[in-house]
Amino acid sequence: MSPLIENDFADPKVLTQICEGRFDDPFAILGPHKIGRVRHVTVYDPGAEAMVALSGGKRYPLGRVEGFKGLFHGKVTGAKPYLLEGSASKEDGGQEVWKVDDAYRFGPVLGEIDEYLLGEGTHHHIWKALGAHVMEHEGTKGTHFAVWAPNARRVSLVGDFNAWDGRRHVMRRRGATGVWEIFMPQLGEGTAYKFEVMGAYGDVRLKADPVGFGAQHPPETASMVRDISGYGWSDKAWIDTREKLQGRDQPISIYEVQLGSWRHKEGGRPISYKEAAVELVDYAKEMGFTHIELMPISEYPFDGSWGYQPVGMFAPTIRFGPPHEFRDLVNAAHKAGLGVLLDWVPGHFPTDSHGLAHFDGTALYEHADPREGFHQDWNTLIYNYGRTEVANFLTSNALYWLEEYHVDGLRVDAVASMIYRDYSRAEGQWIPNSQGGRENFEAIAMLQDMNTLTYGEVPGIMTVAEESTAYAGVSAPVDTGGLGFGFKWNMGWMNDTLDYMSREPIHRKYHHHQMTFGLHYAFSENFILPISHDEVVHGKQSMLSKMPGNEWEKFANLRAYYGFMWGHPGKKLLFMGQEFAQWQEWNHEKEIDWSCLVYNMHEGVQRLVRDLNTLYRETPALYAKDCEGGGFQWIEANDAEASVYAWVRRGQPGDPEVVVVCNFTPVERMQYKLGFPSEGKWIEALNSDAECYGGGGRGNMGAAFAKADAWQGQPAAATITLPPLSTMIFVKDDA
Repeated sequence: MSPLIENDFADPKVLTQICEGRFDDPFAILGPHKIGRVRHVTVYDPGAEAMVALSGGKRYPLGRVEGFKGLFHGKVTGAKPYLLEGSASKEDGGQEVWKVDDAYRFGPVLGEIDEYLLGEGTHHHIWKALGAHVMEHEGTKGTHFAVWAPNARRVSLVGDFNAWDGRRHVMRRRGATGVWEIFMPQLGEGTAYKFEVMGAYGDVRLKADPVGFGAQHPPETASMVRDISGYGWSDKAWIDTREKLQGRDQPISIYEVQLGSWRHKEGGRPISYKEAAVELVDYAKEMGFTHIELMPISEYPFDGSWGYQPVGMFAPTIRFGPPHEFRDLVNAAHKAGLGVLLDWVPGHFPTDSHGLAHFDGTALYEHADPREGFHQDWNTLIYNYGRTEVANFLTSNALYWLEEYHVDGLRVDAVASMIYRDYSRAEGQWIPNSQGGRENFEAIAMLQDMNTLTYGEVPGIMTVAEESTAYAGVSAPVDTGGLGFGFKWNMGWMNDTLDYMSREPIHRKYHHHQMTFGLHYAFSENFILPISHDEVVHGKQSMLSKMPGNEWEKFANLRAYYGFMWGHPGKKLLFMGQEFAQWQEWNHEKEIDWSCLVYNMHEGVQRLVRDLNTLYRETPALYAKDCEGGGFQWIEANDAEASVYAWVRRGQPGDPEVVVVCNFTPVERMQYKLGFPSEGKWIEALNSDAECYGGGGRGNMGAAFAKADAWQGQPAAATITLPPLSTMIFVKDDA
């Protein structure tokens, strides 16, 4: 046991605070300090009975400071680095001895620029300053930890390495920035850790790292040190061309996927990132999609949230593998010519005790007033977008996924809940803005900043808003007053058309304009037509089950609807399982019902979606002017009695024109006279009633021949057969 020595080097009150874990400036006392011209070392280790400093091949016993258990102090001459050797008696009478490097002998890691930008709330790459970074510092390998907690009295790093004892590794406060940091020698990849935060009012709580790159498997909640440097990307060919491939004049067909329920493996476990890099990528490519959109993968505690209540905004969920394996998935998609989009959730966060809620004992990330800071619908907390550091946390996080993981775009969840202060709130439950209105100016500014930052820093990416209101300019540039998104989900189109399709065909004529109303505003935004997970869960039924009629009619209705959707202006999005018309609603606990594909009718829908994607990608008239009125013209919008719709799609000059015609009754209409924009041969490029799709095989023998005969506002016409419950797509044969 080390000899007792008197305290003649520090204020006893300070030493008491160190031993009780209440001192916020441990680097002022602990570690090496010159007293006169001699180096003295002070160590706090409450588990040690003796402590020796090892330096330059010599042993320097440190004395126990009288009256302060676990405190040791003594001379360590010279200037060479030292190790600490602690020891304590074991129950069997032996001695336990351990050697550690002293975290308090290392200087700060963060530089003045980081400190300035963090303090100002304008650090666009906060993940390079905060979080846990494996590095070499002052010649020693270890991990640097940094966290923002401006109102905390004390922040400590805890883990198995210090018995989760918050007294042992209190971090260094970086002045007015509110940041705390410490370099921990010897710690590296795979270390579990948390921050023990003594809040502004003295309460102590364990918090996961807000900027951590990894986390433990739920239900465990600690962060994990992950070294995300040094990945060997091989997707340059994709990155160099994606700016063109993701433009609004390009074919974009998105396959929305929840990885946990796409496909299960042995024992019912979900597919891993590495497995998805082969199986999901190959499948999406084979099906003709241009993009895979992943529902949120930022770490989340509750499986039932599907990822929409994230805690680890900088951590790909460990459910499917570590960070580099997520990169394997993105890299593989890019090499296959597929883009990858992520659902991003800046609208709210859960109240879990290890998360962001009351992080430093105050409402730091959230609003204190529940009228601004609490989501009644989801029992979650709302970010304080008006706080520059919080807005910077979010905009930097968006950039993080695009830069570090080469993700091609972000679909932003629940934008309407962000931009309106009265979203889902009764009178008196919300606070008006500074002008007395309902718009959330701070959230709007954050979204504009996010879009400006991401589009400016990462060429070729795309951002997408799930925004369900008539807010103007969602996909308009920020400099014109818009939110700056690249695209917006067309929720109105989805709601109207699905309501129409759910009706018995005999009643559809009374709701005819539900299918045409979307064209009144189709070009006011850059729209994506979404059939997402939200439409096939919580009692809404699967797409097939929504359809009326007997089994054959249900399949025919769905095929006709998909033809309508792919022929309609707007980019496309389809949720997994709906591409082969599974009967059951989506259940996040089970894989989608792949067994359906042994039946011809399901395989037929799958074949139809694949062929629609192929035709869409190969036919510029179906995509080049998705977002421009000049690419669309009605031929027949008013034949309510027959429930028939027909229109022209046009691309750039020289692109063959396309005519789409839909029959939403179970009546075959022979000798139906239809206007065409020019005379000549029109190839029947797709017929949803084809036998190969499970249909009746009725149609026009592969083509329609239009003659000069002005009809329905067109200069030519042809008499065609409209199969029951069908969509046909004709492409002009200019050969």
